[in-house]
Amino acid sequence: MSKIILFNKPFNVLSQFTDKGTEGSSRQILSDFIDVPNVYAAGRLDKDSEGLLVLTDDGRLQHRISDPKHKTAKTYWVQVEGIPDPAALTALQKGVKLKDGMTAPAKIRAMDEPATLWPRTPPVRFRKTVANSWLEITITEGRNRQVRRMTAAVGHPTLRLIRYRVGGWTIDGIANGKWETA
Repeated sequence: MSKIILFNKPFNVLSQFTDKGTEGSSRQILSDFIDVPNVYAAGRLDKDSEGLLVLTDDGRLQHRISDPKHKTAKTYWVQVEGIPDPAALTALQKGVKLKDGMTAPAKIRAMDEPATLWPRTPPVRFRKTVANSWLEITITEGRNRQVRRMTAAVGHPTLRLIRYRVGGWTIDGIANGKWETA
């Protein structure tokens, strides 16, 4: 039977078990949190993104989750600078033009700040003169830094990015920096 681990990855943690960065680097990696042998991340989450990372020892499952041709839905809670107007939300829904081409349509909804949100260390830097808001964005692609590039393309840079769901798995009930088996 396959092992599946759901990890609520903190900000500034690399989505890998070893750090081949600069010698003497003190960057946090998955092995600082997870001591289960022979599991690997199914997809990636940038070090400055937080939330759900699915790990498994099943190569076929790992491929199915991470390969864009399988269109596994991923839902993000995104804090953006400003308050997107209907035109910006419609653009995100229909797909936006990025340097590497048009994005596929996305599901977008404005939302309140998540009630279960944990404090981020370090805290997000805000501009006192600019409002911020939260969006829930669901995509089926997995381009590099895609959600951040999408929100920037419509004039609302991402301040905080939390992956809430991958396929049928969520971070519900998993504290930041903790993991559980699925």
